[in-house]
Amino acid sequence: MDINNSSPKRSAIKLGVIAMAMFGFGYLLVPLYDALCDVTGLNGKSSNVTEQQTVDFETDETRTVTVEFITNLNEGMQWNFKPEITKMEVHPGKAYQANFLVSNKSNHAIIGQAVPSVVPFEAANHFIKTECFCFTNQTLQAGESLEMPVVFVINPALPERVTTVTLSYTFFDISKSANNAEVDTAGLTLTTQDI
Repeated sequence: MDINNSSPKRSAIKLGVIAMAMFGFGYLLVPLYDALCDVTGLNGKSSNVTEQQTVDFETDETRTVTVEFITNLNEGMQWNFKPEITKMEVHPGKAYQANFLVSNKSNHAIIGQAVPSVVPFEAANHFIKTECFCFTNQTLQAGESLEMPVVFVINPALPERVTTVTLSYTFFDISKSANNAEVDTAGLTLTTQDI
């Protein structure tokens, strides 16, 4: 009888451990994927430089790379979004600025988040943004327009076979999630003060 009773308990414990392991794996999947993309350049994620870091490359005046700019809006996004210029010729190692124009066509404020992508994927780790509107959320009031800069440099270590790099941005409407975060933060602050 003890053998039969301990077997279901043992199975339940094993199933519980498996369920916890699956939850833990699911919880860690996004950070692991982001880390993998940062290391390998998969998904076209490019390098971002924080304020403390500096980019100090020697300019390669003998080489020219064409940088193309493409803009997209997520479905339902009520903005106009376009690059000021669609392409530029750059020398690796030298910093350049490109401007993007955005305007809110709706009759209410919208909070947007730009997600960048670099193609070809092997260029992603060599395309370094030192200043970018994609680093923070962008809030546009009804009818408001902005000129948003991105400052970038291409690492001279970019493989010679890569002669064209495409920087693409897609803007997503995150108004609901951003507003919910503000409400949650306000609620947390009130709760903390009440204690």
